[in-house]
Amino acid sequence: MIVITGASRGLGKKIFDTLKSKGMDCIGIARTTNQDDIIECDISDFDSLKIVSNKIKKICNNKIYALINVAGIASMNLALTTPEKKTREIIETNLLGTIFTNQIFAPMLIRNKSGRIINFSSLSVRLGIKGESVYTASKAGVESFSRTFARELSDFNITVNCIAPGPIKTDLIRGVSEDKIKNIIKHQIFTKIFEAGNVVEQVELLLSDNSKYLSGQVISLGGS
Repeated sequence: MIVITGASRGLGKKIFDTLKSKGMDCIGIARTTNQDDIIECDISDFDSLKIVSNKIKKICNNKIYALINVAGIASMNLALTTPEKKTREIIETNLLGTIFTNQIFAPMLIRNKSGRIINFSSLSVRLGIKGESVYTASKAGVESFSRTFARELSDFNITVNCIAPGPIKTDLIRGVSEDKIKNIIKHQIFTKIFEAGNVVEQVELLLSDNSKYLSGQVISLGGS
């Protein structure tokens, strides 16, 4: 069983739908959904996430193969103009939500003595993009946590990696100006905007046996 957060929309939905279409057993988590195979939950709420994990334990007989953390939010604001409420929301969803899901679902992987955890960062961590201070801080925390957590789980043959895309054609960048997108893309090695399907390819690589010794890494789609 593969657990995927943020599975009801955008990049998370693309990953969820693609893996399912290829015959993989997947169950999703999302804030809102109308699908039977996606459970409603705010990943920044530890107690609610714990309840959901217990439901998933029963469904998969207490065993999962992978956790893919896609759920996240962005806010294109300068640090000085980001409201306190929005700052908390970004940090709680992107960083605490990722930590909580790792803490809660990792024991199921440990029981199998193998598995994969894929967390999501952003190219903005390396580029230091103006107007994304709080968002970048949350994703930098995800990268740092993932590198350390990879060491903590290595004895159980569990890998922990991050995928850090640049701009992807999803709703997340719908409100971002074309000039800003172009400015980000020009810093990539491959100066193009990528499709969600390109991210799925990286997910499939990290789920495969070919990546069993790849851990604690940040894969930047497009390069930086």
